[in-house]
Amino acid sequence: MSRLITTRNLARPDEVYAALIAAHDGRSAEESAAFNARLILTLVNHIGDEDILREALRVAGP
Repeated sequence: MSRLITTRNLARPDEVYAALIAAHDGRSAEESAAFNARLILTLVNHIGDEDILREALRVAGP
């Protein structure tokens, strides 16, 4: 079974963050929320491992 990677795993995290922020430029709050939902569902599908996804939900929760 794979484990969720919670340590830094990007070669260029600042550039990725900037791209994520730029993807919201010009969007309303509602459009940004819809974009985030589509992005999350796309990444969930890519991951495709229910155990990893459930662990991510626990880590991201309150």
